Amino acid sequence: MRSEYDSFSHFDEMFDSEGNCREAQKPLLNQLDNLPFDKLQQLQHTTEKAQLSMGMTFNVYKDNEGIERILHLDVIPRIINGSEWKTIDQGLQQRIRAIDLFIDDLYHDQKIIKDGIIPKEVVYSSKDFLAPCKGLNPPKGIWSHISGCDLVRNEKGEYLVLEDNLRCPSGVSYLLENREIIKQTFPGLFMDMGVQPVSEYPAMLMDLLQGLSNKENPQVAVLTPGIYNSAYFEHSYLAQQTGAELVAGQDLMVKDKKVYMQTTTGLKQVDVIYRRIDDTFMDPLAFNPQSMLGVPGLMEAYRAGNIALANAPGTGVADDKAVYAYIPRVIKYYLDQDPIINNVKTYLCNEPDDLKYVLDNIEDLVVKETNAAGGYGMMIGPKATKEEHAKFRRLVKDNPRNYIAQPTLSLSTVPTLTEKGIAPRHVDLRPYVLNNGDKINVVPGALSRVALVEGSLVVNSSQGGGSKDTWVLYK
Repeated sequence: MRSEYDSFSHFDEMFDSEGNCREAQKPLLNQLDNLPFDKLQQLQHTTEKAQLSMGMTFNVYKDNEGIERILHLDVIPRIINGSEWKTIDQGLQQRIRAIDLFIDDLYHDQKIIKDGIIPKEVVYSSKDFLAPCKGLNPPKGIWSHISGCDLVRNEKGEYLVLEDNLRCPSGVSYLLENREIIKQTFPGLFMDMGVQPVSEYPAMLMDLLQGLSNKENPQVAVLTPGIYNSAYFEHSYLAQQTGAELVAGQDLMVKDKKVYMQTTTGLKQVDVIYRRIDDTFMDPLAFNPQSMLGVPGLMEAYRAGNIALANAPGTGVADDKAVYAYIPRVIKYYLDQDPIINNVKTYLCNEPDDLKYVLDNIEDLVVKETNAAGGYGMMIGPKATKEEHAKFRRLVKDNPRNYIAQPTLSLSTVPTLTEKGIAPRHVDLRPYVLNNGDKINVVPGALSRVALVEGSLVVNSSQGGGSKDTWVLYK
């Protein structure tokens, strides 16, 4: 494998720049060297059959048609050693603690704005800063209960935060099911390497959700947009694994500022909702009056303290990519600490100097819409055409606040099974964080998303990317 594996043009997680296998990766390399290629292909085929039997599909919306497909799971696991994970764990705990204080401040005293740390215009121009949330006091004082920050590794192997996902972060179901499939594919290797378990996530999630209510046995529900949503598999999976009810907006009603779900035996009160719909669709009376997905009166019940929502409405302001650029300053302001994990260098197009730099160097930069997701609304300069460069120059000039830019990182690579053999492919990392206020838990595993096309830096499932099981070692 080593002789055919080109890992010298970027940071590779299996081999160093001199072609030597990194210590934590040696058992995996030994396993791969002793497996014929046709056997690996057979294991890959078995993996895909297992995904289909589990219903691990998602919808891709293309040309106005919903295409249902499996999220390709590469059979070769990704390995992260214990010391690297310790840094990730500590860095994400720090980040989420600061972000939670930040969101609370924005909807109350706004000290961070008054002290000049972040411009008022950046916050107030964000479509995810929601005026109806001003003065809100969420249960237990927690805004962001469940988050999934996207990390990448640069050419030095350093972990950097690429973006934050605090509204409805998806993908944890694939993390859990990927583990079930791959540990059965390589049972001996899994046992020998000392991999930390991820199976406790559903119980931890349910404990967090129930802890948001003062009732002894609160009724928890997962609120889904419905069966045609791209992440519906995850919604139903998490409801099943936690024992929560799976509901859509039409299953719920508000009466006397309390939320009820309709059952075959009548109305039953709901105490906690894990919502998997965006903020502005939750309640047509408070936000978007055209929403058919939410529950009229939900925010009134929330303000009255009769329902808990995870995540709290209004958290999406921290997902805004322009706001993201200020998070290192947010950490310093609230915690008086330097970030353990830094941001990717980010240029704010609404700042004149940054705008000039972006327009002058757009061919070398990744330009992103501040409120787009899933790999949409972006341009990777070195891989784009002159026409695309010109188009994005116009877009940025017309609406600078709507765009940021970042250097084109050569993301780290991991060994991945291709049609021709094992080859390096670029990856990112989405760990999941549960915040119950008293304790912040970073699940010792993550969704690794992999670009399946040679040289591609786009790992999003909606853009043809795949996934890997991520093995976090004890050592």
